[in-house]
Amino acid sequence: MGKQMKKSLEAQLTQYIEAGFPILYINTSEEEKADAAIRQTAAKIRWSHLTEWNGSRMVNFNTKAPMGASDDTLQGVLALFLEETAKGRLLILKEPQAQWENPECVALLRDVALRITTERLKDCAVIIVSSSYELPQEIEHYVTVLENEALTYEQIANVIQAAAEEWEAKLEQDALDEMVTALKGLTESEIQNILRLAYHQYSGVLDRKAMTMILEQKRQTIKKSGILEMVEVNAGMNDVGGLANLKKWLERKASIFKNLQAAQAFGVDMPKGVLIAGVPGCGKSLSAKATAALLNVPLLRLDMGRLLGKYVGESEANMRKAISLAEAISPCVLWIDEMEKAFAGVGGEGGGAEVTTRLLGSFLTWLQEKEAPVFVVATANDILKLPSELLRKGRFDEIFYVKLPNRQERAAILEIHVRKRRKQDLPQINVPALAAETEGYSGADLEGVVKDSIEAAFAAGKDHVGTEDIKRAIRETQPLSEIMKESLDKMQGEYEKRKYKSAS
Repeated sequence: MGKQMKKSLEAQLTQYIEAGFPILYINTSEEEKADAAIRQTAAKIRWSHLTEWNGSRMVNFNTKAPMGASDDTLQGVLALFLEETAKGRLLILKEPQAQWENPECVALLRDVALRITTERLKDCAVIIVSSSYELPQEIEHYVTVLENEALTYEQIANVIQAAAEEWEAKLEQDALDEMVTALKGLTESEIQNILRLAYHQYSGVLDRKAMTMILEQKRQTIKKSGILEMVEVNAGMNDVGGLANLKKWLERKASIFKNLQAAQAFGVDMPKGVLIAGVPGCGKSLSAKATAALLNVPLLRLDMGRLLGKYVGESEANMRKAISLAEAISPCVLWIDEMEKAFAGVGGEGGGAEVTTRLLGSFLTWLQEKEAPVFVVATANDILKLPSELLRKGRFDEIFYVKLPNRQERAAILEIHVRKRRKQDLPQINVPALAAETEGYSGADLEGVVKDSIEAAFAAGKDHVGTEDIKRAIRETQPLSEIMKESLDKMQGEYEKRKYKSAS
């Protein structure tokens, strides 16, 4: 399947229709925009026969009036399309996925595509318009996927200004830049809906007060995509105990990311991202959140498990959708958690393995060639399960491994968690002594020790938490180093053998 994103939708339609491509798939939730592009394309190439099947019946594409066909099913519409001989015909199918379960419908559509390709149906094409991507295997070969380009800065600003003018709202020009940035990645209709809500909520004023609502609504919109999630960032680098090497490296990348234009003019490459692998519960996920705070950009979490779809090509379409959305929202951090689960089975046999291999290929190509300021933070508990293609030089800017914290790092982690919950008790707690007694404890173990000691002190009716309370919790905790000793030793040896950088 092909894909063209640099040109407008109208230009893409014109190019592929004139080249004789049989089926074009417009993957969009903005049906009106798709209709407008189809209408303009038809006028440009002078095709006058436009028929639409709207999910239930055949209608006139321009007027949407029923055409009174004797058989309004998709099967009947496709059969009629095959019988007619007029040139310059476009058949537009809206949300036809429910019909893919009908083998006769699929066979007819395949026959239409074959006849267009062999020019037995001359100057004809089928356009599918749908907000989701689903295709039966039989017709995948004939389909080219088109997607609307994301709105530019200027286009979003125009939408905001037009809405303010239409509603006679007071638009604070000083807040316009922030609003445009906050609305990046959304469609025009989504932007208008959010602005309308903010307009009514804040009595006809569009200013910085509307930002909270805009961000919340944007979070909901992204969540509805089912693939990406906008994560609330409530942690900074000061909340990460230890990992000094990783922090220093990220701070250097941040200086580039925040001054990208000047850095690129100086000859610096666009930062790709970082792979952080190692011991569970030792700050990898926290580091991803802290990175977004350091760069002062949104944090998007990609759930790789949700990429896998039922139909041929659906998984790859979901990957494209996720990447397109991340690029549209950029600058941002794209966090891929537990990456080894996503690409398990790469290189194996069977349909599932083939899909995973194609997903990996798409992801690696994008990571290698991306130009948008999307900083990828990938985390993995077991790097041994990652495919070698992902670990080659140039995929990520750097690969760090996280091991169990040393004594100094354990003291820092304990202090962070005590300060967060019982700041007033910190001066009386002997943190160095506690760090000495927690050899082999992970960051998550240490957080659990602090939480358990505070809970026990409260239950006992105490008015403070002391060193002995935490020591008692330590004695009752079985650390990760004991639970996973064999696998941790194996991973540690592998990281050192491959000479990955230590995060500490």
